[in-house]
Amino acid sequence: MPAMADDALAALDAALKTTLPTARIDVAALPGCESIVLGLINADFPLGPLPHDVMLAVLARPAYWSFCWGSGLALARHIAAHPEIVRGRSVLDIGAGSGVVAIAAKRAGAARVVACDNDAAARIAIATNAALNGVDLEIADSIASIAPGHDIALLADVLYDRDNLALLDAVVGLAAETLVADSRLASLPRDDFEPVCEIEARTFPNLGEFDRYATVRLFRHRLG
Repeated sequence: MPAMADDALAALDAALKTTLPTARIDVAALPGCESIVLGLINADFPLGPLPHDVMLAVLARPAYWSFCWGSGLALARHIAAHPEIVRGRSVLDIGAGSGVVAIAAKRAGAARVVACDNDAAARIAIATNAALNGVDLEIADSIASIAPGHDIALLADVLYDRDNLALLDAVVGLAAETLVADSRLASLPRDDFEPVCEIEARTFPNLGEFDRYATVRLFRHRLG
């Protein structure tokens, strides 16, 4: 592995340890999408009760970017199976986390991919994982910094909090098409999103989530 990648992984590992001191970053291929590798939390990290100080750190600085969430994995698989969704297009990945969806889009032939996340550690993860996969991504720190006029916006696993539903209103004006992947909502609160399909996918490494969260639903919005 090139020294630059080693340095990036070390920085990512340090970011993870600020929240989970006994965890580490391992590089792993994704199940069902093995051509993509990500630096993620070690699969053997114990899922039992955390010490009080660690739990406080998790609440203050959740390292959500250290998992490939089920909806992100499902959307990455969908893009790999249907590259025409992004090929030659300008793509936004909103709430990019580990960067898996952005990486999948670039590898499927997107002309331009902007990965946006407001968490500084997530932006380190996106840059590190892009380097591991040999793709070039643009990285943004807020939706406000993104100009409209893109072809498609992608959102995976960002609607876990009902307060985040406002993201839909903010994003639909940035791109001609919006594709949402979510395992927790059976429908979206806007009637201008149409269901596309359902995909079975689980968060990786496995969090032991309930079976009902293994079904990821895709919804599409088109301007005009």
